[in-house]
Amino acid sequence: MSVTPVVAMSRRFRGFLPVVVDVETGGLNAARDALLEIAAVLIEIEPDGRLRRGETHAFHVKPFEGANIEPASLAVTGIKPFHPLRPAIDEKDALTRVFKEVREAVRRNGCKRAVLVGHNASFDLGFLNAAVTRADIKRNPFHPFSSFDTVTLAGAALGQTVLAKASLAAGFGWDSSAAHAAAYDAERTADLFCQICNFCLPSYLEAETRAREMGWLDEPAVTNGTDPTSPVAAEDNP
Repeated sequence: MSVTPVVAMSRRFRGFLPVVVDVETGGLNAARDALLEIAAVLIEIEPDGRLRRGETHAFHVKPFEGANIEPASLAVTGIKPFHPLRPAIDEKDALTRVFKEVREAVRRNGCKRAVLVGHNASFDLGFLNAAVTRADIKRNPFHPFSSFDTVTLAGAALGQTVLAKASLAAGFGWDSSAAHAAAYDAERTADLFCQICNFCLPSYLEAETRAREMGWLDEPAVTNGTDPTSPVAAEDNP
């Protein structure tokens, strides 16, 4: 009787946990312009290896002292940074709360580190890293420079690079009135990432078999619901 192996998150991305992040900002310069919203969406894995969107953790953020805010950026996002009813928290508080959830997910999945997934991921990672530096946060669960970019993935899989068009091409809805909010954009990006990765699942399973045959994986295939210890290779970089 053949047994279908269980696919663990710790194995699926070489020990990295993908976490979708979207930021809304006061401009394009990560060192100078304000971080105004941040959202992180966790990614879950089914026993058969299919990915699905998990919990969303999103916060409005107070502009840091001396931050620049471009009117053109606010015209796109519709954010009113200084509205008295805006439930914003300090940058360090927002990052601490997000990182707490991410670290717990990394441990729960037996992974070694989180890797940022974003639509134009270098933009989100740049603002995240700049905020980490300003807040003097020492324990950042994200890899400092590696990322998964859904612009590239959607361009290859769907022939679309704009998030709205890629989402529609993938069969998801798109609410223009909700777009340019960090939580909404992060959730649509997560849906897109999961669907494209699920398209690639047969290829991954074939590659996993070849990796085991070449001796890259020491442990046998997992055939129950228990995640193994992460089998990340010894190199420092992914």
